[in-house]
Amino acid sequence: DLLLACGRSGKPVNVKKGQFVAPHDMGHAAAKVRFTGNQAVTLTERGTSFGYNNLVVDLRGLAIMRRIAPVVFDATHSLQLPGGLGEATGGAREFTFHLARGAVAAGVDAVFAEVHDDPPHALSDAATQLSPAEFRTLVVQLLAIRRAYDEATAE
Repeated sequence: DLLLACGRSGKPVNVKKGQFVAPHDMGHAAAKVRFTGNQAVTLTERGTSFGYNNLVVDLRGLAIMRRIAPVVFDATHSLQLPGGLGEATGGAREFTFHLARGAVAAGVDAVFAEVHDDPPHALSDAATQLSPAEFRTLVVQLLAIRRAYDEATAE
């Protein structure tokens, strides 16, 4: 079993939630890794299938998964439109900042984003890649939101 093998490696294990998996079901994946004695597990949210050629992100899922393990929000893959270009995956890059800001405001522990010097010409996921300049702008915004989150939720 792949999760058990990863857990036995002793290295941190990040488990990406499938587009068809309920957030609470990720507890089973985390438990498999932890069964090996490895407690260094994180879960990644990357959107849920919503009909054909579309993914949506339900912020409730972030809170549910955070009860299980630290959560990484995949800001770019969450905006893929599987098969949306006919024979290729499309995307809705214009919503990256919105979803990433919402995820950080909801308390995620990390954000993942794909970055390319020339997004339209990226060999993979061109429709959702950010440019380095866009990524820098996003990080500045996310850090400000995280500081506000930490202040608002401090005990």
